[in-house]
Amino acid sequence: MSEDAVRGVQADAPMTSAPVVTVAVCQLGPVFGAVPANIAMVETAVAAAAADGAEIVVLPELVTTGYVFESAEEARGLAEPVDGPSLRALTTLAADLDLVVAGGFAELATDGAVYNSAVLIDRSGVRAVYRKAHLWAQEQWWFTAGNHPPPVVDTDRGRIGMLVCYDLEFPEWPRTAALAGADLLCVPTNWPALPVPHGERPVDVVRAQAAASVDRIFVAVCDRVGPERGTDWVGGSAIIGPDGYPLALAGVGAQTLLARCELARARDKSTSPLNDVVEDRRPELYGRVTTAQ
Repeated sequence: MSEDAVRGVQADAPMTSAPVVTVAVCQLGPVFGAVPANIAMVETAVAAAAADGAEIVVLPELVTTGYVFESAEEARGLAEPVDGPSLRALTTLAADLDLVVAGGFAELATDGAVYNSAVLIDRSGVRAVYRKAHLWAQEQWWFTAGNHPPPVVDTDRGRIGMLVCYDLEFPEWPRTAALAGADLLCVPTNWPALPVPHGERPVDVVRAQAAASVDRIFVAVCDRVGPERGTDWVGGSAIIGPDGYPLALAGVGAQTLLARCELARARDKSTSPLNDVVEDRRPELYGRVTTAQ
């Protein structure tokens, strides 16, 4: 795999067809530091999703290690290189089951930096590694922020992009993936639970719906469950269509969601006979959004 792929930079490729695919998100409860057990849990969940017809499977953020680190040394001790045992196991799984798999891991880079990363794997192996650009809370103490845009990879299951969790709160980032041609945005997350007013949906899920609607793409968000070092989670996994409405929405606890996604819908950016969310943009007016203040 090239260094460009590790950085999340993809070479130009012809636009593939937009198939109808079954997407799964596996909302799991990894145990902090229990890497072999977490990998075994992933293998079981992914195999079950494949048996139910999944062709693309999304896993949570940092699913191999757990999330609530307490020191940089702890993060470094659990991080692995791209050719480490965790990603080798996922690569074998994707090849054996003929799947596209996206999920999070703690990456130990060749230069010694530690990243909160996501990987995209298909039957040919690792296609891209994305390093989370927007670090949440104490993550900035344990990880280095990524400096490259979201990868968008042409696969035989459509054109797939990746973000990680907090990245989704910056509208420019999913828009970047959409403008690069993403049909489906895979978003491994660990959303810490916060109070939600009665009758309301967690705002994290609302933001994911907004990204799907604004950019007219499919979004598959995979959250986690299970208390970890005093932190609970939203458990807000969802598969969302380009109109912003969920095709599948998680309930309480570990579970797998599946939805059929007609990816051609993500290539139609029209919102009325006279409007198109790409053609109607006016980038010359948006300088303040992209200029550092």
